[in-house]
Amino acid sequence: MTARLVLEDGFILEGKLFGAVKTCTGEVVFNTSMTGYQEILTDPSYAGQIVVMTYPHIGNYGITSSDSEAARPQVEGFIVRDFSGLPSNWRSEESLNDYLKRHEIPALSGIDTRALVRHIRSKGAMRGMIFSTDEANCTKRLHNKELIEMVRKSPGLLGADLVKRVSRREAMTYPANAAPPRAPHHIVAYDFGIKQNIIRSLTATGFNVTVIPANTPAEKALALEPDGIFLSNGPGDPAAVDYGIENTRKLIGKAPIFGICLGHQIVALALGGRTYKLKFGHRGGNQPVKNLITGKIEITSHNHGFSVDLKSLKDSEVEFTHVNLNDQTLEGFRLKNHPVFCVQYHPEAAPGPHDSAYLFENFYKLIEESKT
Repeated sequence: MTARLVLEDGFILEGKLFGAVKTCTGEVVFNTSMTGYQEILTDPSYAGQIVVMTYPHIGNYGITSSDSEAARPQVEGFIVRDFSGLPSNWRSEESLNDYLKRHEIPALSGIDTRALVRHIRSKGAMRGMIFSTDEANCTKRLHNKELIEMVRKSPGLLGADLVKRVSRREAMTYPANAAPPRAPHHIVAYDFGIKQNIIRSLTATGFNVTVIPANTPAEKALALEPDGIFLSNGPGDPAAVDYGIENTRKLIGKAPIFGICLGHQIVALALGGRTYKLKFGHRGGNQPVKNLITGKIEITSHNHGFSVDLKSLKDSEVEFTHVNLNDQTLEGFRLKNHPVFCVQYHPEAAPGPHDSAYLFENFYKLIEESKT
C-alpha cells in the first residue's frame, strides 16, 4: 500500500506503508543512530513527532520487550529507507511491522531519507503528515494542496506541553541494586517522560528511586524525605511546563538536584533563564561534547529540539560544564552556591555510547558530600 509524507512547506515524498493503516501528523525530525530503533520508538521525548531514521536498514533484529524505554511506542509515525520484514535475532519476540501495527503507529519505507534529511537540515524541522493513498481508508482521494493545508492546521511543538501526555499518574518505587552493594540513598525522580534506562542507571548506582508524576508539588516531593531530586527527560516545549519550573524553583537549595535533557532546561528556566527552539535539533548517538572541567571529549546520545540560551544565565550563579562541539550550544552547567547540576544530553544512552555514565556516580558523590 502506498502512502505520502506531506510537509507543511509543500515537500512531498511517496513510499510504502507498513505498521498501522492510518493517518498521523507530527513534527518531522531525524535521528542519526545506527542501532536502537526500538529504544527510539519508545522514548517519551518523541511524543508528538514523526521520526526519520538516517541509517537505511531498519527492522532487521525485530522487537524485544526488555529493550523498550516505555510501555508502548511514543512516536506519532516512523520513516525508514529500507524496512526488513523478516527479523533475524535470537532475542526477537515480534517483527517491527507487527509491533507498530499492534500499537497503531503508521510507518513509511522506500522513502529517500537522504533527500528528506537534507531538506529538514536546510529548512528546519517542521510539521508533517503520513497519509495513506488507499481509497478504502479515506472518504475521498485528497489532493496534495488539501493535504498541505491539513498539515499547516495541525498543532506544532512550540508552546506545547506534552509532558502531561507521557508522565505517569501514580508514584512508583524502584529498589537499589548496585553491585557491589553500597549504602543506598533515596532519590525522588520527577517523571517528565523518564526513560527506563535512566531508572536502571540510577538503581545500579545505588539509589532507591521513587518516581513521581510531573505535576507533584515540591512540598509533597520533600515530604518523601529524599536525599536528592532527579529531573528527567521529556517531550515538548520546556517553557510550557510551568508547574515543573515552579516546583524546581522551590526545590533548589532543599536537596541535591540532577537534571537530564528537559530536566536541564527546566533548571535553567527556574533560574530565570531562557530556552529557544533549535533549527532541526540534536538526535542521535554521536554528538561530541566537551567537558569543560576535565577537558575531555565525550561522544554522547542526544534527543532534544530546544536548547538553553547560555547568555540568559548569570555568571554569578552558574558554571558552564559542557559544550556541544558541533554548534557550541550549552550542554551542561552547575550552580555555584547549591548542589545542583544538569546536562542536556543522555548519559544513560539507550541507544548510544556510555562515555557520560560517570554522571550518575557524580550524583551519588554529591549526595554523600551534602550529608557531611
